[in-house]
Amino acid sequence: MELFDAWKRQAFDAQGQAVKHVWDDYMAREKKVYQKILREKMTHVEGTVAQVAENFELNTVHMAAFLDGIHAAVDGLPALDEVTEETAITLDIDFKRLYQQMVAYKAKPLYSLVEWDDIFTPEQQKEFYMEQKKKHTVVRSDKVGRNEPCPCGSGKKYKKCCSAKAE
Repeated sequence: MELFDAWKRQAFDAQGQAVKHVWDDYMAREKKVYQKILREKMTHVEGTVAQVAENFELNTVHMAAFLDGIHAAVDGLPALDEVTEETAITLDIDFKRLYQQMVAYKAKPLYSLVEWDDIFTPEQQKEFYMEQKKKHTVVRSDKVGRNEPCPCGSGKKYKKCCSAKAE
């Protein structure tokens, strides 16, 4: 049985709803893993899933859940549905990328860990936070009226300039 499938069976009920006590337990464990990574400034972790899980004091099913969470912040991880206890993994951790991924996931308990203060200054954390938020900010420009000056700067009315080109 693949570990990630085992995790999904534990973490979600038959209707696909999260099982609260399972998630609460997992998130407490996940927080400790990130605290260890940051405290020890781990930028490279490798071994089998079972070895890395032991290093992080997780069981292998929780390790599969952890890999799911960190998957977007590290490169080269195997497909989650193929991960077994014997699968070799390498976690090359870029702290800026990890921080920004936590912001993207809206994981405030993780991106606000005090251990980040030994990695980045508060100013850097704010900069990375804003940089990540701007990546997903949609900027909507106002629609140009047909009788307004063309935004290309030609001085012509929009209907006689770029609007005509679009048709």
